Amino acid sequence: MGDDGNAKSLKEFWIPDYILVPGAEVEIVSHIPACPVIVFVNAKSGGQLGGELLVTFSSLLNKNQVFDLGVKAPDKVLHQLYATLEKLKYGGDHVAAEIQKRLRIIVAGGDGTASWLLGVVSDLKLPRLPPIATVPLGTGNNLHFAFGWGKKNPATDRRSVTSFLNQVKDAKEMKIDSWHITMRMRAPKEGSCDPIAPLELPHAMHAFQRVSSTDKLNLEGYHTYRGGFWNYFSMGMDAQISYAFHSERKLHPEKFKNQLYNQSAYLKLGCKQGWFCASLFHPSSRNIAQLTKVKIMKKQGQWEDLHIPRSIRSIICLNLPSFSGGLNPWGKPDRKKSIYRDLTLPFVDDGLFEVVGFRDAWHGLALITPNGHGTRLAQACKIRFEFRKGAADCTFMRIDGEPWKQPLPQDDDTVVIEISHHGQVSMLATPLCRSKSTHDPSSPTVDKEEDSSDIESSENSEERRKFGAADTFRYPDSDDIQLS
Repeated sequence: MGDDGNAKSLKEFWIPDYILVPGAEVEIVSHIPACPVIVFVNAKSGGQLGGELLVTFSSLLNKNQVFDLGVKAPDKVLHQLYATLEKLKYGGDHVAAEIQKRLRIIVAGGDGTASWLLGVVSDLKLPRLPPIATVPLGTGNNLHFAFGWGKKNPATDRRSVTSFLNQVKDAKEMKIDSWHITMRMRAPKEGSCDPIAPLELPHAMHAFQRVSSTDKLNLEGYHTYRGGFWNYFSMGMDAQISYAFHSERKLHPEKFKNQLYNQSAYLKLGCKQGWFCASLFHPSSRNIAQLTKVKIMKKQGQWEDLHIPRSIRSIICLNLPSFSGGLNPWGKPDRKKSIYRDLTLPFVDDGLFEVVGFRDAWHGLALITPNGHGTRLAQACKIRFEFRKGAADCTFMRIDGEPWKQPLPQDDDTVVIEISHHGQVSMLATPLCRSKSTHDPSSPTVDKEEDSSDIESSENSEERRKFGAADTFRYPDSDDIQLS
């Protein structure tokens, strides 16, 4: 394709300045882009690749529709953009109305960055949430892989990025469940029980954020935190290794600029932390059953105890079929076997997540074999962890690639974590997408006695809309819009 062909093709992604720049003079635009995009790049991800991608996207598109996440927070960008689009739309601007309808978002970064953007978009109270495409720039890139965007760091030249943009234009929208997570504990008499994140990230919404004193979830005498996730919540040894990796990378960022080096460093830490061989020197190596009592709810049922085998040292609540670099811990249960009779494939929009356990890393290596899987524990729409008094001084947790060390009080049983359904967001999927939808005719059928995707308690429903990534953006009412 020549330069003219490239220029013509790129017009389909272009957003004019008067929509992007506050106070800019309104332009007369004859062409409505088929796939207008807003691009967010974590310039620190992927070594120098993030910075290179930022430059390439800026050279191909209007530089004002490309944002460095280290400079501009996405909630502020989208707040301004949608306020402008709404104002122009109510003023009769047909181009603005169509751009709002067709808008797609691209985010370049690792799992944590992609989840951050999903959190911000989830906080937008819009009639139609813009779907998201991801560029893999992390170590695991699980979320990217689940929707067919690959897991290897991409090329950053103009031709490759142009090809990626065309993939975004052709990608199909796919709804996925999102999950609300709440943690409550009694306020300690001394010291702090706040979650400790290994990374000083302004967007670390995944390490729980403390709710405000006016939030209905807040209880006198307790600390309450909330967050959200799309891919997984995990607890135990896998999160401990991830925490050690992120901490090491924070101390020596110059060593972690190569994806292959990162993955080998991860493996070494797994050996060192005792993931391949249970260590008496690591209290958090103890099994999950010693740490916590687990209750689950299947569809709209009652709470029931979940039996956790004593050998399980890591537990994962999985929404997407991609974990630890694209592996599928759930696999494909054979419903002819009585043990799996009530289990289904891991659909991403059925209002259920899969609960999987691992004994150690050797158990995890089974995932690379045909039909390999972890210990299938349950499928549920809710799960509740009640920590045992004095079982450990801390444990390790991880949400969508971001780990933290969670202190546990020694003198009571009040630490409770609960995960429940939170609605849905839209992803963009390529033909290589591994995720399965209940609405996809090519997917095997699933028993849908009741629509579990609508599960959401009316209590605190307004507060539960907010994941903590950003101040909730209220969609402007027409009365609020000042027309100039």
